[in-house]
Amino acid sequence: WFQVFRGTITDAPDFDPSVDAETLYNAMKGIGSDKEAILDLVTGRSNAQRQEIVKAYKSSYGKDLIDDLKYELTGKFERLIVSLMRPQAYHDAKEIHDALKGAGTDEKCLIEVLASRNNQQIHALVAAYKDAYGSDLEEDIIGDTSGHFKKMLIVLLQVTNAPKPVPIDLIPSHLALTVTVPLVQALYDAGEAQWGTEESIFIMLLGNRSVTHLRMVFDKYQEIAEKAIEDSIKSELSGDFERLMLAIVQCIRSVPMYFAKRLYKSMKGLGTQDNTLIRIMICRSEIDMLDIRECFRMGYEKSLYNMIKEDTSGDYKRTLLALCGGDDDLAGEFFPEAAQLAYKMWEISSMTKVQLRPTIRPASEFDPADDAQNLRKAMKGFGTDEDTIINIVVNRSNEQRQEIKQVFKSLLGRDLMKDLKSELSKNLERLIIGLMLTPAEFDAKMMRKAIEGAGTDEHALIEILVTRTNEQIHAMNAAYKHAYKKSLEEAIQSDTSGRFCQILTALVQGAREDGPADLDRALVDAQELANACNEDSDEMEIKFMSILCTRSFPHLRKVFQEFVRCSNKDIEQIIKKEMSGDLKQAMYGIVCSVKNQPNYLANRLYKAMKGIGTDDRALIRIMVSRSEIDLFNIRKEFKETHDCSLHEFIQGDTSGDYRKTLLMLCGGED
Repeated sequence: WFQVFRGTITDAPDFDPSVDAETLYNAMKGIGSDKEAILDLVTGRSNAQRQEIVKAYKSSYGKDLIDDLKYELTGKFERLIVSLMRPQAYHDAKEIHDALKGAGTDEKCLIEVLASRNNQQIHALVAAYKDAYGSDLEEDIIGDTSGHFKKMLIVLLQVTNAPKPVPIDLIPSHLALTVTVPLVQALYDAGEAQWGTEESIFIMLLGNRSVTHLRMVFDKYQEIAEKAIEDSIKSELSGDFERLMLAIVQCIRSVPMYFAKRLYKSMKGLGTQDNTLIRIMICRSEIDMLDIRECFRMGYEKSLYNMIKEDTSGDYKRTLLALCGGDDDLAGEFFPEAAQLAYKMWEISSMTKVQLRPTIRPASEFDPADDAQNLRKAMKGFGTDEDTIINIVVNRSNEQRQEIKQVFKSLLGRDLMKDLKSELSKNLERLIIGLMLTPAEFDAKMMRKAIEGAGTDEHALIEILVTRTNEQIHAMNAAYKHAYKKSLEEAIQSDTSGRFCQILTALVQGAREDGPADLDRALVDAQELANACNEDSDEMEIKFMSILCTRSFPHLRKVFQEFVRCSNKDIEQIIKKEMSGDLKQAMYGIVCSVKNQPNYLANRLYKAMKGIGTDDRALIRIMVSRSEIDLFNIRKEFKETHDCSLHEFIQGDTSGDYRKTLLMLCGGED
């Protein structure tokens, strides 16, 4: 990533620091200041040239330029301009100092800076910190952090010559033992002596090996374990240590992609994390901002330029846009580095076998008669004991709930579902009833709700159909027919139209192929998709449907990987750019589900709760339907993608017994 200059800020030609110093002096002279002149000059010079301007300013006017800028400017614009005037190492040192010495430790800043800097930058940072603050950075980190998080930060501070890559066959065998069991158990089975060994292995490997070697390790790990190293970190580590190790892995894979994610998180949702935004835009503007822009475009639905434009204002916005250097929304093909990265991402996706983990499991020592009696007691007489109902229903598997329903009928002669509906209300009633239905009945009901009434919930239709297996779709079709005396296919066709209707009809057949990828066929499919991109929209949509709606998910991962090679484009970008409306959303939903289904559902949950108001139907639908499949994985993806736990989001967005039930389904804080 550092072999070729990929920054947006370069040395200005015909540079004269004395002339620039005079320009800045005049811009700040008198009442008010010429902010436009200041930002144009500062963003039009490299950091090295800015340091010459600082010296020339002091020589010419006997004043400190940074002090004058602080006096004349205000707010975020002042922070940004002043930060640009500091040498990069001193800017890093200030960020670290503020992260350690403020009210509470800013662990995210520590992680970002120390995980992403190379040896030379770390060495300069440590020296600048000592010079600026008169204290030792390592000692300050030791005093302000703890545990494995502290150990790994200290390892990152040790500037050493990166060792030569170790032959693949010398990689510790412990790292291969994670195919079917968590890493900790695998290490025990391999004869490791005590809990904690796996943390030591991660620290040893990630803190003391070259980038080239670690990429080889990650590839070998994936090949043997059939899961990415990131998945092991997510499942075995937690808290700040987990976030630090993930950041290191992400930076080893691709520093620009890591920063693209950090920038996106700094601006999405309510409010902007301006310190993060300023720090990254400054530190990468002379290194790899072009690659970050390309990774941003690949990963999200807009360019970095447009997201900054929408999320900031005034002179602050103009300065950030100057550092960004241009808009990529109209760009088509990848830069070579981004194409390689996209290909690698699909390769990782195609090789990974995710271990799905539920949050709800069958209760031990289950007694359906006892549960039936307790439920009846909770609903009998004046008032309702919601706590008892919630504790029984949530802490049983769906199969056990079906037994309780049957026993409730045979033992008490009553319909449990009717009793629950009469005793509960609003969202709590919808949630508890949803849990008491079989998965097929629940899916059928959700499809019915999405179709009936005023307006169609297209997002719900797409979400259900792109995340269910053939078996689940067949069961849902049968349940729909039984409950509503009409086929689901007929209901879809009567409520939707055009190509969107066709794609939903194709998906509701539950006829997707099973089995692994066929490499030869994947190459043919990829080339056909690439060729279709050059045809008219109708032909393109038909070809995309014929492949995306019928091939197995493992096969599609390989197809999408080879599509990058055939077209120098990413399948997601093509869909976003060339398609529109509900068809685009359906195609995009398939691709996201193929790529990483827990992540797709985590994003659906985020959209259900972000902003003003909550989409309770979507929230209930996902929490109920995934609680016995992969809700733990969804939780992890939610935390990783949105920098906030699912538990926190539910806690802040819901209330009462409804919230309590959702949090129990969630299964814990991350």
